Amino acid sequence: MEIRRIHKEEAWKLRHEVMWPEREPDYIKLADDELGVHYGLFRGEQLVSVLSLFITGKEAQFRKFATLELEQGQGYGSKLLQTVLKEAEQAGVERIYCNARTYKAGFYKKFGMKPTEQVFSKGGKDYVVMERFFTPAAETDGEGA
Repeated sequence: MEIRRIHKEEAWKLRHEVMWPEREPDYIKLADDELGVHYGLFRGEQLVSVLSLFITGKEAQFRKFATLELEQGQGYGSKLLQTVLKEAEQAGVERIYCNARTYKAGFYKKFGMKPTEQVFSKGGKDYVVMERFFTPAAETDGEGA
């Protein structure tokens, strides 16, 4: 298993297959895909899971997180998300968030993400915005303990 940065075009193919196969391929493209860092998890030569990270200042959003249906439940998506969360934190991000399909909220909670009050529907699917805050190292020095 290997996680590496990939080109947006590689992410598009897997996004389309997993997330919106019934829509035209352009539906899964983001207007700002050029600004994102796209990650792929490979098992051998096969791209199994993708996730795109967009960092703006001290905030980041990960979007279009998709794992091949036959490969779900085997830890690939978890490994990819752990890697991206770590990279975001190392880049100085203080808050990371995503638009999670509501039925997947439990998955994100395992990574310290918490649901917000922001909920919406898109394309007939329900979403909740989930977020996680990273504590700057300077604030965890034990003062006051």
